[in-house]
Amino acid sequence: MSRRLPPLNSLRAFEAAARHLSFTKAAEELFVTQAAISHQIKALEDFLGVQLFIRRNRKLLLTDEGQLYWPKIRDIFEKLVNATEQVKAQGATGSLTVCVIPTFATLWLIPRLAEFGELHPEIEVRIKASDVEVDFVREDIDIAIYYGKGEYDGLCCDVLFEEHLTPVCSPDFPQKKNLKTPEDLLNVTLLHDATTEEWRTWLKSAEVTGVNLDHGPVFSHSGMVLQAARHGQGIAMGHSVLSQMDIETGRLIAPFDIVVDSGYSYDLVCPENSYDRPKVVAFREWLLSKVNEDMDDDVIF
Repeated sequence: MSRRLPPLNSLRAFEAAARHLSFTKAAEELFVTQAAISHQIKALEDFLGVQLFIRRNRKLLLTDEGQLYWPKIRDIFEKLVNATEQVKAQGATGSLTVCVIPTFATLWLIPRLAEFGELHPEIEVRIKASDVEVDFVREDIDIAIYYGKGEYDGLCCDVLFEEHLTPVCSPDFPQKKNLKTPEDLLNVTLLHDATTEEWRTWLKSAEVTGVNLDHGPVFSHSGMVLQAARHGQGIAMGHSVLSQMDIETGRLIAPFDIVVDSGYSYDLVCPENSYDRPKVVAFREWLLSKVNEDMDDDVIF
């Protein structure tokens, strides 16, 4: 193009500042200093030869020229974003980065992941294990699996599993012979993760009181709790999804018939503008098919 265009960074600074009517908020959004925003705006004003903002009574206002310019720049940025997303959506090959809760990745997803690779060799899956929610704007993450209550503002969500709870232990647990009724938990070693919430939920449903939840080993992840239970070190609160394989293979047993809804679920989430991307669609449809297989096989306790 023979015509000279304004610097892109100056246009981004102007659009954000005009939208917020604040240099400070624009700086926070763009992860730069307020001084940098002021510098970019000054450069744009010099390029255009007009003033875009005025300060009046400690407020930032757009000049007439700024009010004329901002909607046009805003629309251009929206078109640029949409065009970029459309091009990105065309690609059905390459890498797909999935952020997953570590225990769910280890005990459920990874044992099944090779099948996806066989079905879609053109897609390279990259697993990132994390317990914290993803910032899809800042991080290079395509899709994530959360453990929560299904409330994720601004994200598309598919429920994978609703989680249920029941105590589990090794069939060789030395104190298993003493587990006749839930009240017998008063006299055995309990294993805990970072919170006692799930034990409290189950004990309340079982109408058991007096259990000392401050006693017994504490582990930072549910997978470590189950590992301790497999080795006969105590009785753990079993999650239906995470305990599934151990129950199937007999490494763990559920001594009681009381199963409680935890109120939580495993959810597949992604930004709305990523939901229909071919790679995301392929992974989501495969994942939901594996979930349906588990439900059909009735392997969840």
